[in-house]
Amino acid sequence: MQAVSKTYTLANGVSIPSIGFGTWQVQEGPEAVDSVKAALEAGYRHIDTAQGYQNEEGVGKAVKQSGVKREDIFITSKLTNGIRGYENTKKSIEDSLRRLGTDYMDLFLVHWPVPVNFKDQWQHMNAESWRAMEDALKAGKIRALGISNFRKRHIDELLKTAEIKPVANQIRLCPGDKQEDTVNYSREQGMLLQAYSPLGTGKLFEVPELMDIARQTGRTIAQVALRWSLQRGYNPLPKSITPKRIKENLDVYGFELTKEQMDRINALEGVVGYSADPDHITW
Repeated sequence: MQAVSKTYTLANGVSIPSIGFGTWQVQEGPEAVDSVKAALEAGYRHIDTAQGYQNEEGVGKAVKQSGVKREDIFITSKLTNGIRGYENTKKSIEDSLRRLGTDYMDLFLVHWPVPVNFKDQWQHMNAESWRAMEDALKAGKIRALGISNFRKRHIDELLKTAEIKPVANQIRLCPGDKQEDTVNYSREQGMLLQAYSPLGTGKLFEVPELMDIARQTGRTIAQVALRWSLQRGYNPLPKSITPKRIKENLDVYGFELTKEQMDRINALEGVVGYSADPDHITW
């Protein structure tokens, strides 16, 4: 299969492949190496990891072993919740680069806005971490900065001190969990919406409406959900460790959902539950 050629252009001019390979819950070691290598072989050119996933080293090994040039791969990682503040964030960026075996990351995100250990001072601590991220970007160690799981009030607090605005907000987006207020506000601020868990952590496979549309289109439910995500202008990050499904999840550019099918999917509510409230997480 050809490498993904369709891209979005982030607000700072950096191009990002329109689908990425998610690695949340992919175990460090052979599982991470093998699944990321399978993704790159299938044509993915965007790999999404995080310090908190504890698989950056495996991602880095897979990139090196894949034979694909580093400059042809878009790598995202994220600042883990246990780390905040200027110096600690600066060190953690260096640690991520070392684990990934690369001189730069294409996108680096603050993973959650209100970590449990920083609830009383999250605004200040995020601002200090962001300042370290801005300096890393200026030094060429990061190409673009973003956020994850931020809602309007968290975005507004960050923008009070940010010199460089975030260009992406990675949130859970899938049929039944659309977070439209956050989507709309993020877009107003010039951010691309990245969709993690775009398959609803597997719960979408039990939704009758999606089963019906999959029959109509001759596609899998996963392909229907990912096509929906693309047609809404999102940047979906499907995860799988099965080579066959990894390939199938990328085969979504050769068909379109009709307006009626999109409307049916848009009308779904709560079929996969709702996203965690970032103000009340316990991690």
